[in-house]
Amino acid sequence: MKRKDTKRSADRSHSVRPVNFQKTKNAKRLNKKQLTQSLMDVLQENPKKIFNPRQLASALALHTTGERQLLASVLDGLVLQEVVDEVEPNRFKLNVRSGYIEGVVDRRSNGKTYLLPDDGGSPVFIAERRLRHALNNDRVRVFLYALPPGHEPEGEVVEILKRAQDTFVGVLQVARNYAFLRVDNKILTNDIFIPVDNLHGGKDGQKAIVRIVEWGISDRNPIGEVVDILGNVGDNNTEMHAILAEFGLPYKYPEALELAADRIKDDLTPEEFSKRRDMRSVPTFTIDPRDAKDFDDALSIQRLDNGHWEVGVHIADVTHYVTPGSPIDEEAQRRATSVYLVDRTIPMLPEHLCNELCSLRPNEEKLAFSVVFELDDEANVQQYEICRTVIRSDRRFAYEEAQEIIEGAEGDMRHEILQLDALAKKLRERRFRNGAISFESSEVRFEIDEKGKPLSVYFKESKDANKLIEEFMLLANRTVATHIGKPGKGQKAKTFVYRVHDSPDPQKFKTFSDFVRKFGYRLKTTGKASDISGSLNDLLAQVDGKPEANLVQSVAVRSMAKAIYTTTNIGHYGLAFDFYTHFTSPIRRYPDMMVHRLLERYLQGGKSVSANECEELCDHCSAMEQLAASAERASIKYKQVEFMSGQIGRVFDGVISGITEWGVYVEINENKCEGMIPVRELGDDYYVLDEKNYCLVGKRRHRKFQLGDPITVRVSKTNLEKKQLDFSLADNF
Repeated sequence: MKRKDTKRSADRSHSVRPVNFQKTKNAKRLNKKQLTQSLMDVLQENPKKIFNPRQLASALALHTTGERQLLASVLDGLVLQEVVDEVEPNRFKLNVRSGYIEGVVDRRSNGKTYLLPDDGGSPVFIAERRLRHALNNDRVRVFLYALPPGHEPEGEVVEILKRAQDTFVGVLQVARNYAFLRVDNKILTNDIFIPVDNLHGGKDGQKAIVRIVEWGISDRNPIGEVVDILGNVGDNNTEMHAILAEFGLPYKYPEALELAADRIKDDLTPEEFSKRRDMRSVPTFTIDPRDAKDFDDALSIQRLDNGHWEVGVHIADVTHYVTPGSPIDEEAQRRATSVYLVDRTIPMLPEHLCNELCSLRPNEEKLAFSVVFELDDEANVQQYEICRTVIRSDRRFAYEEAQEIIEGAEGDMRHEILQLDALAKKLRERRFRNGAISFESSEVRFEIDEKGKPLSVYFKESKDANKLIEEFMLLANRTVATHIGKPGKGQKAKTFVYRVHDSPDPQKFKTFSDFVRKFGYRLKTTGKASDISGSLNDLLAQVDGKPEANLVQSVAVRSMAKAIYTTTNIGHYGLAFDFYTHFTSPIRRYPDMMVHRLLERYLQGGKSVSANECEELCDHCSAMEQLAASAERASIKYKQVEFMSGQIGRVFDGVISGITEWGVYVEINENKCEGMIPVRELGDDYYVLDEKNYCLVGKRRHRKFQLGDPITVRVSKTNLEKKQLDFSLADNF
């Protein structure tokens, strides 16, 4: 007996720890479900070990005859369910039916962690103690437990295959001989320990970026070093840079590449012009946001002798200046997209290229890649040409200026703008008739002072001037994709970059239909695609202008698949296009640069490129696009909370925008700022989540808080560091 104890202490990998659960004095009170779970904990922590009943009773701290009888009953049941193998009489072992799987860690807002398997199977729950320091989005290998039928899959991490990130943003807490980086516990549950030699000038209370350099399995806290000091908490630049860093996005451009871009000369020579279609004499203009500097698209229009209209969609010829494999190209490829935060743009390309050399500025000769259409009065395309051009923009319009002309004001190029607007309206009407979906939610914008402080909130609406530009960009993108993706008879389509949007998952769409029924709306979920999209458009039109409009639109978008870049064309569901790509914004999107290069290659008779290499780049660009969108949302949320910090105590009308077991989310009607009423603030009752009916219900007084209900709230607390806004109920009950 003594030798066994010695061996157990020396070989800890084979030890069995007693399960820590509260034992009852009376066997009849012992919970069978609790005992089953505790038994599974022991077996799962020792998946290769064979136990006899005495060893299991010892590990479970079972001492009475009744408890041992209950254990025997539980074992018999698990053997019958094939969860446990009886390898020999009275010798039991976990039945490892599913072995090992790989996937990505998904840490959810409720604090629970799951594995999203590579094979697309059901998410696998991973308890905190079984993560082995795996973090959100890490690729891991997981041992999948055998569980009784009806239980959600469960497992434990056995190997971290690839870290999603090794740097983290937080606030430094500096003591005399050591420091910690305090990180949002939704991202990292353990603060990072920093030896004083690794502080590199960081001071207490500053925001910093820290890289994890060591994290042993038995260590509670990772060890790190400061790689950059962002500045003081609350400073606008600090906070915006912190948001970018949190998503692994760059917040400054490499100085060496800025200098390299400055050395690129404008190639406006007669020799270059001779290779291009000269469109400098055609009336041409740009329409962009008032504060834009990178004008990457222009429109031209002139009447042809046959009565048709020649409309040119001219796109900045970025790839003429940025060569494949150059340092500037490699940096653009890494970034994949420009990032638009509330108060700034983090460009994909150096400023000299995006704001000067490539920008289609007025009264300057510029190189462009163009799609030139011949349209009849009904906006039907009679023919088109995809070609490189040289253009000269006659006028730069802000959207507001063009809109005033469309609404009847006099102004420059009035005839051209009105004619393009008339053609765009016909293109738009036809597109929706063919099944396109109309998502037109308002965009939140802020009036900001020189220090970045938000002074007011307003909404950017898409008006006719915006839609004019949108329709011709859509037409150009669609035409380019069709030109390559649908070649002539007997020809095979070459590898290309498509922007695709899959049809919605039927179950998600059914859930969305059930959701809108709570508001009294009906949504068709079966039948022809055009019937379904038409029903959705009718719904969006019905909710427009109502308190629940933003909520319904948001849930509708979430029920849809995400648009991505890929070489495999499946069409674009939301636009109702069989072929679609991104050609019109190479200054701010790398896929557009890819499209320009492929177009040039194929127009010159070049062979098809490698689909695998192209697909890898498409995957990267899709992932970076999602990160950029997340960073933009985070910056909006930060400014909303900052703005509302000056509204403490004020009362607002809103709508319930989310229901969880820990509280009710409310979106304020006036400014679309969203905050939460913690469940503890809901009054003197115990509230239960009714997921099926999207509501919280009080058990005693039966008060109901339902998604979409109007509600009046008082701003009670703001937390800028966590981007949290707390409300309380404004009414008494």
